[in-house]
Amino acid sequence: MPLREVLQFPDKRLQSVSREISEITDEIRALAQDMCDVMYDEPGIGLAAPQVGEAVRLIVVDTDWTEEDAERAPLVLVNPELSEHDGKIVWTEGCLSVPDFQAEVERAERVRLRALDLDGKEIDIAAEGLQAVCFQHEIDHLDGILFIDRISRLKRNRYTAKRKKQLRIEQEEAGANSPA
Repeated sequence: MPLREVLQFPDKRLQSVSREISEITDEIRALAQDMCDVMYDEPGIGLAAPQVGEAVRLIVVDTDWTEEDAERAPLVLVNPELSEHDGKIVWTEGCLSVPDFQAEVERAERVRLRALDLDGKEIDIAAEGLQAVCFQHEIDHLDGILFIDRISRLKRNRYTAKRKKQLRIEQEEAGANSPA
């Protein structure tokens, strides 16, 4: 079965607020597995359900994973919430849904995350550094926020113009290559 496709900016579905998961079903477990497969295949260190077209509050994160042969230990987080934001850190972020772009984003240096695992057990994590940044980035996706929404208007507008031009070129090439 092919992997789910990662939605890319400017897809409007990335701007939707996701709904809470009321029951952890086999479909939610299958979605979580699909998301892990996509995250590692891309490769990335985090993925939110809206990025694969599912508007539910589910994220997967593996900030210790660095290469294909490395051990994989994804955190699967259902209905994650952040609290106890502390400190400030500037991190250069990228995103599977925002291709070919990275920018510095100011985030909380330390956060507390509460969520459920796929068995419905409560998870409570005090995170800092990369893990804290990743949690904030992925939970933003659940609220319809992309990291480019947190950078200057000038940088965002430059990226948006470049991305729209790139998509126009791709569409023109696809049209030129289709049979008449």
